[in-house]
Amino acid sequence: MPQGLELDNLISVIVPCRNERQHIDAFCNSALLQELPAGWRMEVLIADGDSDDGTREHLMQRCAADPRLVLVDNPGRIVSTGLNACIARARGGTIARMDVHSQFAPDYLAQCIEALERTRADNVGGPWVAHGTGPTGAAIAAAFQCRWVVGGARSRDVQYEGEVDTVYLGCWPRSVFDRFGLFDETLVRNQDDEHNLRMRLGGARIWQSSLIHSTYHPRNSLRHLFAQQRQYGYWRPFVMRKHGQPGSVRQLVPAAFVAASVGASAASPWSAWPLAALGIAYAGYLLAASVAAARSASNGGLLPRLPGTIAAFHVGYGLGTWRGLWDIARSRAPSSDFARITR
Repeated sequence: MPQGLELDNLISVIVPCRNERQHIDAFCNSALLQELPAGWRMEVLIADGDSDDGTREHLMQRCAADPRLVLVDNPGRIVSTGLNACIARARGGTIARMDVHSQFAPDYLAQCIEALERTRADNVGGPWVAHGTGPTGAAIAAAFQCRWVVGGARSRDVQYEGEVDTVYLGCWPRSVFDRFGLFDETLVRNQDDEHNLRMRLGGARIWQSSLIHSTYHPRNSLRHLFAQQRQYGYWRPFVMRKHGQPGSVRQLVPAAFVAASVGASAASPWSAWPLAALGIAYAGYLLAASVAAARSASNGGLLPRLPGTIAAFHVGYGLGTWRGLWDIARSRAPSSDFARITR
């Protein structure tokens, strides 16, 4: 939309999706139940990435039934191209991102609007709260939520209110995209972290409000979790190459652990002590982190599943980071193995 033609009291919700037939109805219902402040309206722009499971056809029916829903084409098929396609079509002076795999409190958008007005921040969002299905999904959600597992990320702290380095999803004045640009379409993952890093380097403020509530539904198998984390890790070095720094030091810890494991294994023919010491230290950490995650989730029955789940987070991310660094060192384009979203 040409600059200056946006509507101040219209909030444009932007949503990328591909092959989400199983989840799209629940999302649309949740979005349309949003309770906006007096005088505000919304539009929900859903960018479909050439779905082949019936998602697109069903979205067309939903959009025909409710004009607040708008179908947007996303031939790029990845999150960043979908978000940018939605922003290009958005008419609102405020842009908010929502996710098909999340459920939102009825006042989610209202609290986003209130936080923007109250803090004058450039991006606001709420804590990242996970809820899994089934025993494995519950263990993944508990590990995901535990600050011992995610390096103390503020985004997992449901009580925290204040400035952060990144937030879940996000809500922005439209002018932010004029100032800092759109999402980087060369990134399959980490496009939100990169955009927040770009904003912070340019002097912007990012704010987490404990009043903005949503629930994210993570993977429910270790295989899918490992693949997801490996992909996240792979794209991290490409963000570092662009800005000369990671979004946070904690994002480098899994790669450091993998490097230490490889080094200790390589030294084992001469001395078993490095590998033994590392194994004992990590086993102790896994036990402590598992207890903390189970206690935080108030579910001691998760304890047997948590060590393997936490290891899948770390090893997947660490291996992905080293593969990304390897491709950059060889001046290679990003691998096609990591070029599409895993779900």
